[in-house]
Amino acid sequence: MADASRPLDRWRQALHRKSIDVVVADTERAGLQRKLGAGSLLILGIANILGAGIYVMTGEAAASFAGPAVLLSFVLAALACGFTGLCYAELSSVIPVSGSAYSYCYVTLGEGCAWALGWMVILEYVLSASAVAAGFAGYLTSLLGDIGVHVPAWLATSTITALQQDGHTVLANSGGLNLVAALAVLAAACVLIAGVSQSALVNAVLVVIKVGVLVSFIAVGARYVDSAHWQPFLPANEGGFAYGWPGVLRAAAMLFFAYLGFETVSMAASETRNPRRDVPFGILGSLVVCTLLYVAAGAVLTGIVPFRELGVPDPVALAVDRMGWPWFAVLIKIGALTGLGSVLLANGYGVSRVAVNIGRDGLLPGLFAHVHRTRRTPWLGNLTFGVIAAVLAALLPIGVLGDLICLGIASAFIVVCIAVMWLRSARPELRGGFRVPLGGVWIGKAWIGTVPVLGIVLCLTMMAPVLGDMVQQVRRGDPLAALILAGYVLAGALVYVFYGQRRGRRLAYAAAQPTES
Repeated sequence: MADASRPLDRWRQALHRKSIDVVVADTERAGLQRKLGAGSLLILGIANILGAGIYVMTGEAAASFAGPAVLLSFVLAALACGFTGLCYAELSSVIPVSGSAYSYCYVTLGEGCAWALGWMVILEYVLSASAVAAGFAGYLTSLLGDIGVHVPAWLATSTITALQQDGHTVLANSGGLNLVAALAVLAAACVLIAGVSQSALVNAVLVVIKVGVLVSFIAVGARYVDSAHWQPFLPANEGGFAYGWPGVLRAAAMLFFAYLGFETVSMAASETRNPRRDVPFGILGSLVVCTLLYVAAGAVLTGIVPFRELGVPDPVALAVDRMGWPWFAVLIKIGALTGLGSVLLANGYGVSRVAVNIGRDGLLPGLFAHVHRTRRTPWLGNLTFGVIAAVLAALLPIGVLGDLICLGIASAFIVVCIAVMWLRSARPELRGGFRVPLGGVWIGKAWIGTVPVLGIVLCLTMMAPVLGDMVQQVRRGDPLAALILAGYVLAGALVYVFYGQRRGRRLAYAAAQPTES
């Protein structure tokens, strides 16, 4: 065996790629049950997508950045996810395993890139759960207030708050601790530990409720829309990212993570009966359904409430309160809670399944790959990430969480688009049940696809305003978001070099040797 401490050997190990056959065989040995069909995957995607985008983030995106043009922000974010979703669909049909972008990257670009991507995917899912839990806390305290139970504000307010000044984000200490959000994350982790079939059943019930309630909000709320609230549709820029086209792009980046659910569908490939057919259906179907609902609900929301008043944690509740129907407001808040609850479940599901694959490869400790003997779920991973997400939900505001999530998601999506082009170029004989449309061109032996390139461009467009705002925060003396991101990236590099490469190297060599009986 080569010396893992030598720089050249480390570089070779980082470039080591798994074969598709090995990845599929690893998945079969994981012990997870193949119980999910196309309908379950569609529900899983909707469960994760439909929630935070309309119930939480729309208000802040409209009030601080885009105004009524937040509808354009939804479309831009959906296009970026749509092009990337087509790439996910092709990869999942050719490489029908869990792990999503991590597994795809290990097969195409090598272990080092796969580790970096997997580390960022874990970040995006954990932070997404924290952000959704913060929204959940807002709606729950509002609902409890309607029935006479008043939760102290400090128990539902994150320690750090994010304010908008001159089109940029400014951080402040609130003195609170969002324990309501923390408990919501932990409750979702407990449901996931109970088992995938139970979680799928809970998701199905929650999806039916929240879709019905959201459609009711759209149908009833349309009667209360005042078109004057849409004027001007695209407010003039007031500096920085406050309105105008810069604001539309900044709002799109904020809403980007609300579409994360389609990626979670690919995480379930190893638990799907026919992944080559059902995974692409779940990805694309959930993306289309939720985009239509988001745009319709966003139009109603900004038509009922002037956009500058929507910067609250429960914007939909504010809108139904303006209708003057107290009972309907209660119904909508219950629907919001079910929607956000299902997103919490789907986020926890996604991060634990990524960690199963990384742990099985030896790049993370084995506890993340450990599957419960009877419940057949990675319960230790669910518990670990649940605790981490709960702490972050208690401390950080939605604005900071959303920015970090956007950077993690966009990074993963770009690599997925690159992986599709690499796989088509290096292994043109491989064909799954789905191929990205619109074709492409061959430059020498490299295939450059129209859809992957558009996905990369739009993902970079999502990242640019977030990075710009983060730079401005550092210049004003608010380096928290930048420090969290830099610290997390540094921690990932250290874990890979001092643990993952050594452990992963031993597993790689062991896998290459014949098994002795």
